Amino acid sequence: MANLLYDELFGRHQGEMTPFIQLADGQVITYNNFLELAAQYASLFKKFGLGPGARVAVQIEKSPQSLAVYAACVQAGLIFLPLNTAYTTRELSYFVTDSEASFLLCDGKHKEALKPIAAAAGAILEIMNADGLGSFSQQAATMPTSFPTVARSKDDLVALLYTSGTTGRSKGAMLTQENLLSNSQVLTTEWAFTSSDVLLHALPIFHTHGLFVATNIALLANSKILLLPKFDLDMIIELLPQATSMMGVPTFYTRLLDDPRFTKDLTQHMRLFVSGSAPLLAETHLRFEERTGHRVVERYGMTETNMNTSNPYDGERRAGTVGFPLPGVELKITDSATGETLPQGEIGEIEVRGPNVFKGYWNMPKKTAEELRGDGFFITGDLGQIDADGYVQIVGRNKDLIISGGYNIYPKEIELLLDMQDGILESAVVGVPHPDFGETVIGVLVANSDETPDLDAIKKNITTSLARFKHPQKLILLPELPRNTMGKVQKKALREEFRDMFLPK
Repeated sequence: MANLLYDELFGRHQGEMTPFIQLADGQVITYNNFLELAAQYASLFKKFGLGPGARVAVQIEKSPQSLAVYAACVQAGLIFLPLNTAYTTRELSYFVTDSEASFLLCDGKHKEALKPIAAAAGAILEIMNADGLGSFSQQAATMPTSFPTVARSKDDLVALLYTSGTTGRSKGAMLTQENLLSNSQVLTTEWAFTSSDVLLHALPIFHTHGLFVATNIALLANSKILLLPKFDLDMIIELLPQATSMMGVPTFYTRLLDDPRFTKDLTQHMRLFVSGSAPLLAETHLRFEERTGHRVVERYGMTETNMNTSNPYDGERRAGTVGFPLPGVELKITDSATGETLPQGEIGEIEVRGPNVFKGYWNMPKKTAEELRGDGFFITGDLGQIDADGYVQIVGRNKDLIISGGYNIYPKEIELLLDMQDGILESAVVGVPHPDFGETVIGVLVANSDETPDLDAIKKNITTSLARFKHPQKLILLPELPRNTMGKVQKKALREEFRDMFLPK
């Protein structure tokens, strides 16, 4: 039995001296350099007594070495558990304990705080700093540069990714070899990646987008990666002339558009910009095309499924949509209450099925059964519709649906109107408790720079286009919307902040 994921992503590059990773300072790491480093890490894991299926929890900064830890886990048959670098000690305690991690790799500055957590979990604690150095790397340097790859089947787990936990306890999504490999193969073809590509990589690698989409595609296509530790506007602008493709979140593109150095000339050699992890405003999509001549490819994915849909590489990239289901992925819109498939054009819950869909939630059989149907369809919790041309549009999260006086209200419909108003950069619509209606609608707005929107005029403008029960009872101006590390608006935080607005004092 082979280890298909390792063989396809990493093993076939053995001995290749072509560049794989280039850092901002010009340092280059070849494919072979990278694989020898990963083999040393895999050897060290084995020396520590970690066998196939052991969980390796990792909270370290982005670097070539941290990517090599991922490769080492795949080669050794371990389950890779990347953790957001912003997580607190309290949050880490939950993830390490819940996953029953055998090993915890952290930045040296967090070692003392994490010692009790590792001890309580019976996990080995080692250090890897932002520069790739530390106790782990020091010990690995004495290990052999080759390692006998551990055999794994397509159904074996390769990663455990915890969801953000916005609706309760975080859930560990179990991802298999087939989940990751099938999705990467499809995307490499759909987005036309080749060995001629140079991918500008500024995304975090504790998340599906930066790790399993960007990195895996580059490996499959034999592309080069320009690796930045994080999004740095100056560095992006400096490195863009060396790149052919870039993947980002909407914030990347809005920040670029706000900089006069970001011009058509700067992007003329680029062939692909991809956006995901949060909705790209239609206005941003259009401004980007006007400035650069490029239409951003927006796609739709989740922790549990990797990528589900994408706007076409060849064909119309339609603003406000996430394109079509990817080859091998089935997508349908269903009634949340009955599970019945709805007619095309109607709004309902998005369900997907395919080799990309995860195996279930770690140690949560009941939750798995609630969200993963017996026929393989995963209930995403996202609300959407399919238009007459087959493009999928995300309307919002099911939990964000507002029910006011018995009427269903979809926030996206109101947000689209608010975003069109004079002086408005973006908006978020949420439901808050109301003594008469159960819930009522409020709109939270962010103004364009140096503009002061007329909230009364905006309210009057949008109410002429909406049924009365959808009218926002209040419009609130904030300097910015609360977001997570991947740029998603945190509506739960807004609901909490304004929950008492209409309740009796």
